[in-house]
Amino acid sequence: MGRDVRQQAREQLAALEEPVGGDGPAAQGLHGDVLLVARLLSVAAENRRDGGREPSVTADDVGAALTLFEGMREQLDRLEAQAVLEARRHAMGWRRIAAHQGLNSSQAASQRYQRLITRLEEIRQGVR
Repeated sequence: MGRDVRQQAREQLAALEEPVGGDGPAAQGLHGDVLLVARLLSVAAENRRDGGREPSVTADDVGAALTLFEGMREQLDRLEAQAVLEARRHAMGWRRIAAHQGLNSSQAASQRYQRLITRLEEIRQGVR
């Protein structure tokens, strides 16, 4: 999936009216965590640019950022599953969903959704 397609998708979604309550809790938590990791990487890059004279990022900081990824993956999986459910509610077939996900077949899209649901259920039950 090309950069232009993703940019077009961003612009289309940005035009949607924001609901009264704002983003859902999953999206807010994910957004906040992404911003924290981005901040760490930005500070680390700035530190490298100035020759590392002021090491403001520690190994503990990097470790803290790495700790957030499993939760972010779970939130992304949850959001993707919800988006697929919404697509199905809008009578989108698996082939069309696959095309939007950059997958080659309706079977691949359906299997991906099933893996998401299975993973989320395992997390809910404490298996993962």
